Amino acid sequence: MNEVIFSAFGLVITPWKLVGYLGVCLFAGRWFIQLHASRQAGKPVLPTLFWLMSISGSLMTLAYFTFGKNDSVGILSNLFPFAIALYNLRLDRKSRRREA
Repeated sequence: MNEVIFSAFGLVITPWKLVGYLGVCLFAGRWFIQLHASRQAGKPVLPTLFWLMSISGSLMTLAYFTFGKNDSVGILSNLFPFAIALYNLRLDRKSRRREA
């Protein structure tokens, strides 16, 4: 997973970097989902997809920092949001079951 896929102008792309980039895109993209849902509702809303993207993005960046980079700062900075997103997804699902 550390073999170079692409290298130009000092930019080196490996499969682990692709995992990391995708994780960052998911983690950042969740805010566009939240913005769209809030605009439609006319009030601040956090849809379930927000939490799913948070978990997926955190897992991917955790994998990158753990296996691709071996960086404890990156691991710690993504471990906490992952745990909070899991907890909030659990609360979201429990709330939806009660409403149904």
